Amino acid sequence: MEKTLLWQLPRVELLDIWHSHRLEILLSAAALLVLAQLALALRKKRSKTSLTPPLTSPAHEVRDEKRLVSLSKQNFSEKAVIQENNQFEDVQKTLNRPVHLKLGPKRVTGSRQAGKASRLDTLFDASTDQIQPVIFYWSLGGSTEKIAKDLAQDFGIFRATKQGIRPLKPLLLDLTQIEYDDYFVTPPKPSGSAAAGPKYFYLLLLPTYNVDTELSNFLSHLSETHNDFRIDTAPLSGLLGYSVFGFGDREGWPTEEEGFCSQAREVDKWMARLTGRKRAFPFGTGDVKGDLKRQLQEWSAGVEEVLQDLAAGKGLGEGVAGSGDAVESDEEEDLEGDSDRENATASTPSAKTMRSNRTDDVEDLGAQALSNSPDDPIDFTTYKKRSSAPAPAEAKEMVPTTSPTYTALTKQGYTIVGSHSGVKICRWTKSALRGRGSCYKFSFYGIASHLCMETTPSLSCSNKCVFCWRHGTNPVGTTWRWKIDPPELIFNGVKEGHYKKIKMMRGVPGVRAERFREAMRIRHCALSLVGEPIFYPHINELLAMLHREHVSSFLVCNAQHPEQLAALGPVTQLYVSIDASNKESLRKIDRPLHRDFWERFIRCLDILREKRDTHRTVFRLTLVKGFNIDEEAEGYAELVERALPSFVEIKGVTYCGTSTSSAAGLTMQNVPFYEEVTAFVAALNSALNRRGLEYGIAAEHAHSCCVLIADKKRFLKTDGWHTLIDYEKFFECLESGRPFGPGDYVGAPTPEWALWGRGGFDPRDERVDRKGKKKEVYEVQGSIEKVA
Repeated sequence: MEKTLLWQLPRVELLDIWHSHRLEILLSAAALLVLAQLALALRKKRSKTSLTPPLTSPAHEVRDEKRLVSLSKQNFSEKAVIQENNQFEDVQKTLNRPVHLKLGPKRVTGSRQAGKASRLDTLFDASTDQIQPVIFYWSLGGSTEKIAKDLAQDFGIFRATKQGIRPLKPLLLDLTQIEYDDYFVTPPKPSGSAAAGPKYFYLLLLPTYNVDTELSNFLSHLSETHNDFRIDTAPLSGLLGYSVFGFGDREGWPTEEEGFCSQAREVDKWMARLTGRKRAFPFGTGDVKGDLKRQLQEWSAGVEEVLQDLAAGKGLGEGVAGSGDAVESDEEEDLEGDSDRENATASTPSAKTMRSNRTDDVEDLGAQALSNSPDDPIDFTTYKKRSSAPAPAEAKEMVPTTSPTYTALTKQGYTIVGSHSGVKICRWTKSALRGRGSCYKFSFYGIASHLCMETTPSLSCSNKCVFCWRHGTNPVGTTWRWKIDPPELIFNGVKEGHYKKIKMMRGVPGVRAERFREAMRIRHCALSLVGEPIFYPHINELLAMLHREHVSSFLVCNAQHPEQLAALGPVTQLYVSIDASNKESLRKIDRPLHRDFWERFIRCLDILREKRDTHRTVFRLTLVKGFNIDEEAEGYAELVERALPSFVEIKGVTYCGTSTSSAAGLTMQNVPFYEEVTAFVAALNSALNRRGLEYGIAAEHAHSCCVLIADKKRFLKTDGWHTLIDYEKFFECLESGRPFGPGDYVGAPTPEWALWGRGGFDPRDERVDRKGKKKEVYEVQGSIEKVA
């Protein structure tokens, strides 16, 4: 029998079926619709679940073809839809924060819990080891040095009265006399085996000044050591302990914020970091105008008690039971900084939420890493929290009028110009005004001393030479970090200061009227007073101002600033101080602040050679017996061969007789006799000739203990030596705008009385002794002067 399909039935029969079974049909249709909706809902839920971040993960990153979109659990609900173009659209936000696009890898953050510092030194064996106290000090005027010596003596009495303890005699060290690397990068190494050597304990006695001093460089060294990635975080942890005592003036600086003992406190904080929290006794302070003696005694008594505990094997102690961990001063700073940052962000709506999202546990870090896709990069770098960047501090003055440096320099006769320049009348200027002779520059180069102004645009220096006659009162530094005065202010200020000092000589007995009138017109300028003139950033502009008024320039540098030397413009004569022939001697005599001082020194010699065709160049050798004379002639000859200067000045050191000189180990025994200087000059000249260098001894000034060696090729003519300068010719060449060299302004022949073997004293002047009585001088044995 043939089958009949439903739609093939007659219409009448279909209507009959509908009326008979319409209820069943409607129910079936409704059931099918419900099933279809359930199937669609389940499919959507599975798709959404694959995009929802796990509950244990704070965020999950989904990557499309163009960018990474971070969907934070705190910022979004779990409602997102997939569109046909594979882009994600935000349909509901639970917070009002915008979407932040991350272009870098996912960052996993965490914080390190501060560990408990051990207060017991397990490296010290009380039965065999000895304690070596080391007292470091720095002194500007000598008072701190005296206190340090008294403290060392008191410790000696302490050692004698205490039985059973093993401290050695304290070492007393001046911070200006040591190499920082030997004591403040790692503890000193004993001469024998490390196990048999003493264990060191540091004591630091430090004053505070509101100007840049040696302490500024010491602080820079501590900071560089702490932040140097090549050096261990706590390189001085091998010390038994340390303690710092600061000296200050509460009358000038009532609080630490205003400067009271601020530099000493900074040293204390850096030492806490470098030693791994081995502050053995709290930081002490003393008011120099208050009860300093009592404060210092209390501090030293506490230090002695600590030494006694260390010797007994008790270490630095654990503190009083129940008092909790001791908080170091540097930790207090960090805690205060964190508190400030939290207070600053507490007012924002999400501050609390953001702080609660920190991941501190290692397991949480692992779960967070596993929750990410294997292809997602993760950054585990720890980033230190930083507060908002402070406004840049205004550059301070190098020598403020309220500073001790200003007082010390003005007391020595300096006129401070602006904030970093100075001028002072030379003793030879006073001598020339009275007809009693000029300095060696007149014999060698024709500079009349009463026409010369001695000044500097930078009172700061990068060396601490043992023979410096500025008493160590000028600032020191390796970089310019002070306020910069314009060259116009310096130029006008130094001229005004010089003329005022010349006028003060008006009523001095013996001043010659014609020379006084001549002195009111400056003709020469010696930029060599104190500090480092080439350090001034606008030195070329200042030189140009001098030259525009036809004032010749004689600039002296210490061979520690090669960049500035290379950029130096025209100058009448350029000096470089050559105080030693080798690295170790230079370290001892100049005590440079730069760690790469020898490399800088050699580079300056190379630059000097490059400038020999454009500048008159001079080596200035200052001879100090016991430092740089013995068997160093060959070494100096090697340096001359390298730089080929126009002249070599050899001068005996002038002893200034200060406590600073004594602290450097310099006494009158280090001042060479003129016979010793001339013997060295003869040895140096012979060494130069053996090397094939055409130099010769040209002139001398016995009264200044100074001799001149000159380049024969340039300055020895058929009629004799020509070491003088034609100053008018120099300015003519300079104003022409054409290139010129030292041979273009060679002056007249050197006066016969100034030549080698003649003494070098101008016969038109008269020699007098210290009491003003005339000296009768005649020539004996060449250049050796004898007084009748």
